[in-house]
Amino acid sequence: MTSLQPQPSSLELWPIGNCQVSALIDQAGAIVWGCVPRVDGDPTFCALLRGGGQDAGTWRFELENQVSAQQHYLRNTPILVTRLEDEAGGAVEVYDFCPRFERSGRMYRPVAFARIVRPVAGAPRIRTILTPMSGYGAQLAPTTQGSNHIRYLVERNALRLTTDAPVGYVLDERYFRLEKALHFFLGPDEPFAGNVEHDIETMLQRTGDYWRLWVRGLATPLDWQDAVIRAAITLKLCQHEETGAIVAALTTSIPEAPGSQRNWDYRYCWIRDAYYTVQALNHLGALDVLEKYLAYLRNIVADAPDGVVQPLYAVSGAKEIIEWDAPDLAGYRGMGPVRVGNAAYYQVQNDCYGQIVLPSIQAFSDQRLLRIADEEDFRSLEQVGEMAWKTHDKPDAGLWELRTRTAVHTYSSVMSWAACDRLANAAEHLGLPDRAAFWRERADTVRANIDGGAWHAVDGHDAGGHYAASFGGSQLDASLLQMVELRFVQPDDPRFRATLKAVQKALRRGEHMLRYDSEDDFGLPETAFNICTFWLIEALHRSGEDEEARRLFDAMLSHRTRSGLLSEDMDFETGELWGNFPQTYSLVGIINCAGQLSRSWRDWR
Repeated sequence: MTSLQPQPSSLELWPIGNCQVSALIDQAGAIVWGCVPRVDGDPTFCALLRGGGQDAGTWRFELENQVSAQQHYLRNTPILVTRLEDEAGGAVEVYDFCPRFERSGRMYRPVAFARIVRPVAGAPRIRTILTPMSGYGAQLAPTTQGSNHIRYLVERNALRLTTDAPVGYVLDERYFRLEKALHFFLGPDEPFAGNVEHDIETMLQRTGDYWRLWVRGLATPLDWQDAVIRAAITLKLCQHEETGAIVAALTTSIPEAPGSQRNWDYRYCWIRDAYYTVQALNHLGALDVLEKYLAYLRNIVADAPDGVVQPLYAVSGAKEIIEWDAPDLAGYRGMGPVRVGNAAYYQVQNDCYGQIVLPSIQAFSDQRLLRIADEEDFRSLEQVGEMAWKTHDKPDAGLWELRTRTAVHTYSSVMSWAACDRLANAAEHLGLPDRAAFWRERADTVRANIDGGAWHAVDGHDAGGHYAASFGGSQLDASLLQMVELRFVQPDDPRFRATLKAVQKALRRGEHMLRYDSEDDFGLPETAFNICTFWLIEALHRSGEDEEARRLFDAMLSHRTRSGLLSEDMDFETGELWGNFPQTYSLVGIINCAGQLSRSWRDWR
């Protein structure tokens, strides 16, 4: 007897989710990552970080004498279909999803994973391996059973598997002949009311309907629609709908480079990452994500009476995110440590004030929103602007979150300028000329300070000079490319053109971009940072170099996983993906670049 054995961990993963919980499914159809009761919870499914080749912390279906697996999403949904085939031609299809649809006047999005296994050819024999863990891989969850359910005692979040499959076969991991569709619902530890088959099939249909209708409302570009839609769906999965928080990625501790120790927990809401996410979804008209996130921001600001805002928060809004290592998880491909929490929460990152103001400004003038911001909201937002003003020329850890040194980072200062500039715009819209003049004057002062502090001249002349990554420095980083996007400079500004040229010379590696090329807390960077490559593409487009921008964009799209997604980092020589997955920054890059480079719909209609 032969079977298709579990493969070493890779980022060829397929996300499913419902904006409450999510899971990552590998190339063989196994759930290898999934946390409960929410994205930053205990990974009940943690095989992805157990070092590879182990059945603990997974949920998979396996055919006897299995030889292949193929996967695809149902169109315009995060519902995954995996087809498993055996050597005799027998085949089954596994449908994976997390239920999400409106029920009884509210969104039904339980802490639950639903799976349907259907025979589609031959006489397949199948077994179920379901081994949830608790305590970050410390132990297998103990079980109890009933006539049609199994309880998995996952510490404070006991889960109940309700199924019309033989419970004994599931517990014994025994092969049995699959002669009809079987249904599995792993969810809250409470009786499953209703008919299992009917209800789960109905959930599948209604979940598909929800996502197809959501996608129908997107204003997609003409070109690269499939890539944009998949990125948009996945970005929405990264929102914790209960609070509106948006996480940077669904995983923790996927190394930025092999053995680098650059292993970070991204299951939290960075003010910066969330800003870029809602900006990209705004381009598509997905205002539901923006509205929920703005509510999250208002709570963050209200809970900061001293005006000081952290760079990141828990999805609940909690401020303290203590960082520690999980000793029972070996890490991705054995490359630990596996970190839980993120010490960057107590860093000073002054760009966050601008990233609160910028998405909030839309609420003053967008008549589509359910809640239009008013003068009271403006006064509250001015408190954030006050912090942007106070910190615009102060040292911080910067957007790259350096842990052992600080500087006055140009990107942070430009974000502070943007905060003052946009507050002036909002004041004008509200008919507050005195406040508009106040913030405009501050924006002008910040601009002058940036031009004076961040410009690196050569022998006292602008010729050969460029904007630097920090005041008084000469080094470059890729965030300088955002100066056009933030409207601090125009793309034809000679200073920006000189900076674009200098950044490419220093940081471009073929078709990819580094964040920076200087040593940091862990040595020299070894991989390209995907969002920086997208920033380069945007800058090239805005500078009129569309042919090169399109070439680089097509190259980046070719590196996506089969699920159509990207992680944070990429080996610029081999193209292998590294870093947490799926990463919101990278998906933002797909959406923004497609929108800028696409042909207009009027060219087609």
